[in-house]
Amino acid sequence: MDNFWEHFQNLTDAQSIISLGFYFLLIVVFAETGLFFGFFLPGDYLLFMAGLLCSTGHFNVSIYKLVLSLIASGVLGNFTGYWFGYRTGPALFNKSNSLFFKKHYIKLAEEFYAKHGGMALILGRFFPIIRTFAPIFAGVVKVDIKKFTLYNLIGSITWVTTFTLAGYFLGRKYPQLKHYLEYIVLGLITFTTIPLVIAFFKRRLQKNEKVKELK
Repeated sequence: MDNFWEHFQNLTDAQSIISLGFYFLLIVVFAETGLFFGFFLPGDYLLFMAGLLCSTGHFNVSIYKLVLSLIASGVLGNFTGYWFGYRTGPALFNKSNSLFFKKHYIKLAEEFYAKHGGMALILGRFFPIIRTFAPIFAGVVKVDIKKFTLYNLIGSITWVTTFTLAGYFLGRKYPQLKHYLEYIVLGLITFTTIPLVIAFFKRRLQKNEKVKELK
């Protein structure tokens, strides 16, 4: 059991993931962008950290190879999520909650998609949980595959280049940033999580108001 939690903690830590190698990094990005159990994996700050460590020479891969490979992983991950949602369909809403699946995550993706339409597949890349479940929900409602492909490509390119290149160029200009990785990670987590927290409380407030109206 101790070994399980140790491995779990390693999977949620960006530096640990990167230390396991380039291909493992790609697998993690693939899982987080399309496999329903990948919602807990680090996303934005993993890309940022990869770019930062690449710029300082602590990650032995060229920035061109890193960015292109991450984009490809993100695209394939979304296609996998779409396929999974397409195959499981509405039955996914009846699936029981478990350690690696929460029914309300699908509901969250549904609401996000209802609000933003196809753009949810681009904007959703920048939000934890939405990033994982938006393509799955797109498959459930059977979004046109051509439109999905376009949004998938734009979303992956935008997401990867934004965070990876930000980390890379900041690392080149301010090499000392590598000494403040913990603060950077904390800041990125806070920045990307706040919108979800706000959405959660807004939804709770709306539910409470509906209950009061019914009374």
